[in-house]
Amino acid sequence: MKAKKQGFITQDEWRRGLKALEANSLEKLQRALPALEREVMRPSNFKDFYAFAFRYSLTEERQKTLDIGSICLLLKIVLGSQFRPQVDSFTQYLQMQKEYKVLTFDQWMGFYQFCNEISFPDLNNYDDQLAWPLVLDSFVEWIRQKNN
Repeated sequence: MKAKKQGFITQDEWRRGLKALEANSLEKLQRALPALEREVMRPSNFKDFYAFAFRYSLTEERQKTLDIGSICLLLKIVLGSQFRPQVDSFTQYLQMQKEYKVLTFDQWMGFYQFCNEISFPDLNNYDDQLAWPLVLDSFVEWIRQKNN
């Protein structure tokens, strides 16, 4: 629907979205939703959806970060079915640490890259010399300390 504001869908946005789904009845909308979900979950589309989820959650005009509580909830909703162990560990870390009160878009996207590229839970291929966000370096250090 390309809604511009979270929680608010204008009549024009609603109509445009239903037209794009070719859903002019409740039954057609119900039939369209599973295909829409499959489309979003395709790897070629999911990264865009993941980025959208962060941006859509920004509710203020000049907001650039999301608080840790919102990040944890959003991660469980958006990534939880694909990367449950990583999400559970990362959200546990975020909730207990004191250094980060918010995350930026780059940190959000870095976690998605982490989930796709780093073997978990052994982290054997994590190289802290690469340009990972510092929050992920700290997360990896926390996991390694927990495991030793």
